Amino acid sequence: MCAFVEVWGEAALRRAGEVDARVAAGERLPLAGVPIGVKGRRHGLRTAAALIEAGCVPVGATSVPGPGTPWQTWGLGAYGRTVNPWRADRTPGGSSAGSAAAVAAGLVPLATGSDGAGSVRIPAAWCGVVGLKTTNADRTGLTATGVLARCAEDAAAYWRIMAGELPSDSAAPAPAAVWSPGLGYAAPDPDLAAIARTAAQRLADAGVVRLVRAPLRLHDPAPAWLALRTPGADPTHAHRLRAENDRRLDALFADTDLLLTPTTPNPPHGHEGPGDRYSTALTWAFNLSGHPALSLPAGFGADGCPAGLQVVAARGREGLLLGVAREAERRAGLRLHERGSTARP
Repeated sequence: MCAFVEVWGEAALRRAGEVDARVAAGERLPLAGVPIGVKGRRHGLRTAAALIEAGCVPVGATSVPGPGTPWQTWGLGAYGRTVNPWRADRTPGGSSAGSAAAVAAGLVPLATGSDGAGSVRIPAAWCGVVGLKTTNADRTGLTATGVLARCAEDAAAYWRIMAGELPSDSAAPAPAAVWSPGLGYAAPDPDLAAIARTAAQRLADAGVVRLVRAPLRLHDPAPAWLALRTPGADPTHAHRLRAENDRRLDALFADTDLLLTPTTPNPPHGHEGPGDRYSTALTWAFNLSGHPALSLPAGFGADGCPAGLQVVAARGREGLLLGVAREAERRAGLRLHERGSTARP
């Protein structure tokens, strides 16, 4: 599967022993002994420092696309091809490819990620796990931290450590949610849109959300995103487009709690690459705007691979996203299913 590029066996055993000693000394560690995968090596350990202090044991560095493919989604890592646990001839997505594959395969319950265009949410969708992109810490940048988890409670445990925030109370009134298949500019595959729309309706039928209508038509973020990531490009038009999309999203979230879309416009492609089509079409708008977004398992396509439902909230409302994700699992059955399971959403 090549989910890891490095496995830190001896170091993990040493750290586990240190955790045992701290617990024996009376220290309360909320994630004592939980094994985690870490995207990246030295930098990845720095971003996971709070999790490690809480008792997590990093067991290895997860794979990312190899040289020359800094963010693309076909998962060809430096040490071998990272495959989708559901179909080896398909990519798990990227660039958090190994983190998603490791979580989906049950190797670890949590793995860290980073999301600059959808790099947590896309592999989460294609591997059938929960993927959270947090609010961008720096509004001038595009990349946010994130996590891939087997369930919403595990993602919430990550967020409690990172931000000290609990998921929203499930007893609160169902938040209002707007469904948008393409954000006004994208054209997702009809079958992918139907899977996500059915998942959104299941949330409504279970009382997790209230589906409401509200106009939303964003500008395609592709030109702005590419200009901001291209050295020497003139960012003037990108800043104008970003500001206009921000205005439209701020107006939406002034009256509505959530925005629901398919996570990707297409199913996972083969390892030869995606061709001219961007799987980021529905995710990178929220890297530009900075909004937190989460991908939930929505069901399975005709190819046998998972598909995702993207849930977006106002900036700083990760607790709401995680509360909805928890109720989506508990009341609507939107959750990871094991390989070979027939109990699919």
